[in-house]
Amino acid sequence: MATAAVALMSSTANGFAQPLVEPPAPAPLEVGPPPAVGAVPSAPSGYLETPEGWALTVAGSNESQEAVAPLTTALTSREYLVGGTFTGTVTGDGSAELTGGSLVVGYRIGCGIIGGPVELFGTVGANPNIGPDAVIGAVEFPINGQAKINLRPGTVTLVPVGEKEFTGTEARVTVTGFRVKIDGCVGQSFLQSYATLTASTADTSDVLTYAGEVKVV
Repeated sequence: MATAAVALMSSTANGFAQPLVEPPAPAPLEVGPPPAVGAVPSAPSGYLETPEGWALTVAGSNESQEAVAPLTTALTSREYLVGGTFTGTVTGDGSAELTGGSLVVGYRIGCGIIGGPVELFGTVGANPNIGPDAVIGAVEFPINGQAKINLRPGTVTLVPVGEKEFTGTEARVTVTGFRVKIDGCVGQSFLQSYATLTASTADTSDVLTYAGEVKVV
């Protein structure tokens, strides 16, 4: 019995002497840069194959569009803070040599209703108070006023932002913190980016446009 008790104590002591195995630490979370304020998804790229064998691509990425308070106090003013990266590339092995091209970037603002001039109309009358024995008392002069607002159908305004001419096969225009503005809009408004790529040879020019997603603001 004494031998068994010693063996039990020895086994227990050896068990407590073994170090505890700690679980592995969790992997750190990957934290990327915060999304841009007013970030919007970009539309599919534009693609065109020319008869000479060149392939044109124009695209937009990292776009942002945010409605901001206008610098004026007019209720009919609209102002937006926009940004994005727009690229145009020409690839392939065309039969005609390229002579250059350009990339034009801008925004389209659509306004549902345009407010016109305000017209004021006023009329002045005379209402005499006739008392007993046909005696005319005080005479009242009422003034009636009316206002008329002339509304016109909405329009689309193009706001060019930047243009890059190039002689190689690739061009890029990056827009950051640019403010676009339109006045006289009393209805719902719409905002859309665009980028137009032009590639030229000695005798031809091919034009391709990227049209971004339409944002209702």
